[in-house]
Amino acid sequence: MPGTSRKLVITPTYNEKENLEAFVEGVFEHLPDADMLVVDDASPDGTGDIADRISKADPRVSVVHREGKQGLGTAYRAGFRWALERDYGLVFEMDTDMSHDPVYLPLFVRALEDDADLVIGSRNVKGGGVEGWGPHRHVISKGGSLYSRAVLGMKVKDLTSGYKGFRRRVLETLDWDTFDSGGFFFQVETNYRAAKAGFRIREIPILFRDRTAGRSKMSAHIFFEALTRVWSLRFGR
Repeated sequence: MPGTSRKLVITPTYNEKENLEAFVEGVFEHLPDADMLVVDDASPDGTGDIADRISKADPRVSVVHREGKQGLGTAYRAGFRWALERDYGLVFEMDTDMSHDPVYLPLFVRALEDDADLVIGSRNVKGGGVEGWGPHRHVISKGGSLYSRAVLGMKVKDLTSGYKGFRRRVLETLDWDTFDSGGFFFQVETNYRAAKAGFRIREIPILFRDRTAGRSKMSAHIFFEALTRVWSLRFGR
C-alpha cells in the first residue's frame, strides 16, 4: 500500500505549554522516523507559539491552529483529514500531557505492520494499569468502559483509551463527517465503528501515568454525556 512506511503522530493541545516540548522529544526518541501534527485550539497559555517554534526548528513537526476550544473529537478528525491528504500509512493519536508513554510506539508499529488495523493502548488488559489516579477517576474511566462494552456488545476492554494507532485504510473507510462526538465518547465511537466495519483491533497493555503538569480535561459532565449517547450509537445509525 502506498505510503505505508510514513508515520504521523497527532496530538491535540489546549494549555499544554508545560508538557509539549518534553512530549515531542519523547516521541522522536522512540519513533524518530515519524512526523508530528500539533492541533492547537488557540491555547491562551501560549502552547501554539511553542509549537510554532518547535516546528521551525524541526521539519518533522507541523502545526494546525484553530480558533478557540473546539474539542478533542474535532481536533482528531481534522488531524485525520490532514494525514489522508499527505499519504501517511500509519497514524497515531496521543495526549500531550505525558500520560501516554512514547516507549510503546514501536510496539504499536509492529502490531500494525503485522495484522492489526487499529491498535489500542489498553489499561485494562493483563500487564496494563494506571498510576496516579484517585478513586473518582478510576470510576469514570473503568465504569464508563464497562458500561459502554455492555451496551455495544464489544470485546475491547479499554474503549475509552486515547492512545491509538491506525492503518490508513481505517481512516479512509470511516465516515468522519458523520461523527459528532468529542472527548471520552469520541474514543468509544471510533472503536465501535471500526469494529462494525470489520477491522481487526488489538489491545496492547500500557501503563498510564496521570499528568504531573497542567490540568486534566476530563469531567463528570463529559462522562455522563457519554453514558446517554452510547445508546444512540447502539440503536441509532
